[in-house]
Amino acid sequence: MSDDRDHGLDGDDEPVHYERDGPVAVVTIDRPERRNAIDHETSQRLLDAFTRAETSDAKVVVLTGADGTFSAGADLKAMDLDDSPEGWLGFTRTRCAVPVIAAVEGHCVAGGIEMACWCDIRVAGRGATFGCFERRFGVPLVDGGTQRLPRIVGLGRALDMILTGRAVDAETAERWGLATRLADEGAALETAVDLGTRLAGFPQETMLSDRDAVYDGVGTPLQQGLGLEGWHGSRVLRTAAAGAERFAGGEGRSGAGIEDPDDE
Repeated sequence: MSDDRDHGLDGDDEPVHYERDGPVAVVTIDRPERRNAIDHETSQRLLDAFTRAETSDAKVVVLTGADGTFSAGADLKAMDLDDSPEGWLGFTRTRCAVPVIAAVEGHCVAGGIEMACWCDIRVAGRGATFGCFERRFGVPLVDGGTQRLPRIVGLGRALDMILTGRAVDAETAERWGLATRLADEGAALETAVDLGTRLAGFPQETMLSDRDAVYDGVGTPLQQGLGLEGWHGSRVLRTAAAGAERFAGGEGRSGAGIEDPDDE
């Protein structure tokens, strides 16, 4: 990460750290002694961090965990989480105003997988493990897992994971669409920040309106979804016109500016 970091949210002993790397805000869960499990204080700090990102000039947020683990989910020793309007883990019933990328290393399980599913994109190190491990202890999925996981991997695979609590490795997760990109082990955060920086370079108004159209249309009948898409698109026609003018002037031909280094 670059040196232009803003550490102002917290001190070194806080459970959540907020840093800036250019246009990207990096939110790190830092409770390695509890495998980055979430207690009440951590849930509130996570909500604070996402609120801070939304009210800043950050264009993208990266959510990750410290010391090679994404998160083991709810802290079952503390058992002090509240069923708040924003979600048990602090933010999982909200929608962040900017894209969020999960940078996953190690275990991303139980509530951890629910937090990752809340994100728009999931970058996983090749040693990552995903799973609904709360199945072994009779803890329900209450942070969006029963709703988001089937939308991401399909009903059958989601039920397999939810009912059996099976562990899913990174390669399988990518094949299923749960991990949208793979990185070398230990490189998920760097890859996610690089990706976030690229997203920040696109015209923001239309990127965000397209994102809103996707989320608003999920689960709706096709014709209703098309109407939502049209409404969102109509709000950003000025940006579209400016982009068309740049293209007509020779910018961005043959996909220039959007090539994916992962595909080279």
